[in-house]
Amino acid sequence: MTLDNFQAFCLSLPDVTEEFPFGPDTLVYKVKGKMFALAGIDTFESINLKCDPEEALELRERYQAVVPGYHMNKKHWNTVHLDHSIGDTMLRDWIKRSYDLVRASLPKKDR
Repeated sequence: MTLDNFQAFCLSLPDVTEEFPFGPDTLVYKVKGKMFALAGIDTFESINLKCDPEEALELRERYQAVVPGYHMNKKHWNTVHLDHSIGDTMLRDWIKRSYDLVRASLPKKDR
């Protein structure tokens, strides 16, 4: 997945904003103000995605490229290294799951 593909996919989801709250090097995607994905834009070597805690552990055990979220709550976030061991289709699915998880946690009026 390229940075352009990542950006385009995240922005294709409803009510998503692209922001830089941690400085110009970290791209953050939010739904209704809540973060669901972020990545460094200088090297674009990994992405952080929110994940159900049980699924997060399963993915870490199954895929070497998936580790606890870097600079994030390790229980709820995974870092996915973009080493080409995980295909774009699966990455898009994980991004969508992250988005859906965050959206489901929003107050009913914001969903």
